[in-house]
Amino acid sequence: MHFDSDLLSTFPGIAVAEGEVRGARIAEGSDALEERKKGAAEEIRSRYTLERVKDEPLFRAYRDFFWRVEVDPTKTRPASEALVRRVLAGKELPRINTAVDAYNIASMRSGIPIAAFDADTLKGALSLRFALGGEGFQGIGMEVPVVLKKNQLVMTDEEKIVAIYPYRDSHATRVTVSTRNVHIVICGVPGIRLDQLLEAYGLCRGLLEEFTGGRGTAPEVSPRVLNRGP
Repeated sequence: MHFDSDLLSTFPGIAVAEGEVRGARIAEGSDALEERKKGAAEEIRSRYTLERVKDEPLFRAYRDFFWRVEVDPTKTRPASEALVRRVLAGKELPRINTAVDAYNIASMRSGIPIAAFDADTLKGALSLRFALGGEGFQGIGMEVPVVLKKNQLVMTDEEKIVAIYPYRDSHATRVTVSTRNVHIVICGVPGIRLDQLLEAYGLCRGLLEEFTGGRGTAPEVSPRVLNRGP
């Protein structure tokens, strides 16, 4: 993935891990996956409490990043934290399809937001940059496009914006039951180590392989020079 130089100077330490799971066969649901979701929910309830989850260092890193790009994380939460909070509040995890449900488990368990796209809808390599201001974007669940501000970070392919980083993917590139190749992006922010990104990628890849029958690729990390942590 290409990173804009202004973005790297503003957010040193930001990084992603990305790859694909190819040859997927995605279904609307799976009893085995529902059981796995229940087990993941039990794990989350044993690790966190609703009152203290916001103070966990990993979630705090994403909250701090959201404030810096003028997104209020008390209203628009990082996807991983939102999933954890949903479980802690006694609600069931959403049921969308076997691919989306699988990577939601990975996001919740790792604490790291995961973007995923139908790889066959992407044109060329992905890039991460600041929005130009005035650009339109229609994310998953949006009835109409929104107009982006200059401070927002966007992920693009060679033709279009595919996500507001790191919390809203495009409706046009979403993963559906017709998707055969899933492009995964593990979304890091300053304060998140490379080993945490790679662990999340491995978890996501494994779950997608298990529940869609696809075959995953090794992760590619960007930018190349990173603090690998302890």
